[in-house]
Amino acid sequence: MTVRERLEETEKSLLAPYAALSADSRGRNRPEPEADDRTCYQRDADRILHSRSFRRLMHKTQVFLQPEGDHYRTRMTHTLEVARIARTIARALRLNEDLAEAAAMGHDLGHTPFGHAGEAALSEVMGVDFHHNEQSLRVVDKLEKDGHGLNLTYEVRRGILCHSGPEVAETLEGQIVRIADRIAYINHDIDDAMRAGILKNEDIPTEISDVLGCKHSQRINSMVSDLIRTSAGKAEISMTPEVADAMLKLRSFMFERVYRNPVAKGEESKARLIIQELYRYYSAHPEKLPQDFQTQLDFEGMPRIVCDYVAGMTDKYAIYKFEEIYIPTAWSIR
Repeated sequence: MTVRERLEETEKSLLAPYAALSADSRGRNRPEPEADDRTCYQRDADRILHSRSFRRLMHKTQVFLQPEGDHYRTRMTHTLEVARIARTIARALRLNEDLAEAAAMGHDLGHTPFGHAGEAALSEVMGVDFHHNEQSLRVVDKLEKDGHGLNLTYEVRRGILCHSGPEVAETLEGQIVRIADRIAYINHDIDDAMRAGILKNEDIPTEISDVLGCKHSQRINSMVSDLIRTSAGKAEISMTPEVADAMLKLRSFMFERVYRNPVAKGEESKARLIIQELYRYYSAHPEKLPQDFQTQLDFEGMPRIVCDYVAGMTDKYAIYKFEEIYIPTAWSIR
């Protein structure tokens, strides 16, 4: 018996009857031999971790554009927090931790530079809605490995796609990633907003803090613990109405006080300009695209390929390319 087979047997004996077992995966788009030392979901998590798209998350904005300080979240730190919350919930509910982790690690690979400002900028300039969850799936399916993709399992791919948007993942592990994402970003964005001086603990309405707590760790613990207690022994992921309502109110509060705050969003117009001008430039000059993107022009079409290239940039690289194209050498925008 290989290590993988032993792990699969352990899953069968320990996990809940409604958990997604590695041995029962619906497989990959391109069949390939199984590994001897890892389950299919462990392999998927490793493939994502070692991908170029994952490394670029380190230099992509979460909420605050070009913040002063080393402790603000990036897309990578957000992703790691989501993965940890998802694993904690999956372990407590006897679900497949490796599947939850893999989907969490890949859920934001398609995010643009400059956070949601970049997403809105691409939607405007392309004339069609850009959705980062769909782009994340495109990254793992087509863009990684020079157009070959990572060839992930069906369950991980669905967890990535369904972490936002109208569709719901078939697996409970995929559903966990969706709520872990929300738990993570609501709470760490509060932390960053306080660091930026645009929010204080006492600003959070008492109707929310009385339910979830007054501190960062208390709020996360309240949400996670409530979800675990409410979902235990059931083939569904849910919270009590009281905690779910408090979480929704906290999210609405964050939209009102932080996500639309002029301090947090003061540079968004500049970020949108950079993204849209880069898109227009490469649409007019496709020969300037990197060679691996040019080879896809024949079967993907220029708008899609230019979008892929710009969306994959980090914040710093987008600024660098904009400066290289539009700013005279003797000048500087930094």
